[in-house]
Amino acid sequence: MIHHHPDNNLLLEYASGSLNWAHSLVVAAHIQLCPKCAAQLKLLNSVGGSLLATATPSASLESSEPDAFGKLMQRIDRQPDKDEEQCAGSGSSALPLRDPIFASVPPVVRKLLAENPVLQWRRLSRGLKEARLKTGQNEREVSFHRIAPGSKVAEHDHRGREITMVLYGSFSDADGVYTPGDFLVREPGEVHRPTATQDQECLCLSVVEAPVALTGIWGKIINPFLSIKPQ
Repeated sequence: MIHHHPDNNLLLEYASGSLNWAHSLVVAAHIQLCPKCAAQLKLLNSVGGSLLATATPSASLESSEPDAFGKLMQRIDRQPDKDEEQCAGSGSSALPLRDPIFASVPPVVRKLLAENPVLQWRRLSRGLKEARLKTGQNEREVSFHRIAPGSKVAEHDHRGREITMVLYGSFSDADGVYTPGDFLVREPGEVHRPTATQDQECLCLSVVEAPVALTGIWGKIINPFLSIKPQ
């Protein structure tokens, strides 16, 4: 059961088409798994349609754009880059959709995986791997994070907003437990240390605006070298 959802402001931005593309991706993925938020989005669209019907003709013409999800899918629906095709056989985990950990991801994530047929996993720490995704935007990094069973991610703060959605397995921190479909927003100044459950690994889809900031003595040494690389 999903317990953590986007707030009404995020849903309203998404419904109006004003939410940035990277954050829209995670909101869309959540909505595809969450009947509660799907119903809320339907209500927002209904209200928006009613307002549009009473608008002046010129305003109606200006607002007659595809819905937020339609625009998002159009953005994803592109041909893979040549360098993606060339990296097949490079030793990376090819064909991620064949990996059981991706078996139950929502349709929007499956479509994104189809446009990223080879994932380049890199180890960030013991028990934590990351695969950055090519999304055609240059402001926010979109990536998968894979946490081994029972592993703890290093405690960290955030230099920019971080949005995370659990796709498989679960993790916990001081504020609660997060299972598939759960949607988590962390703002600068919010410190946490995710820990995967003991019996299975955890897969998350994440969008970050800036590098995390590790806490403690190691953070002073490592933080200056941390960066994000939107693709």
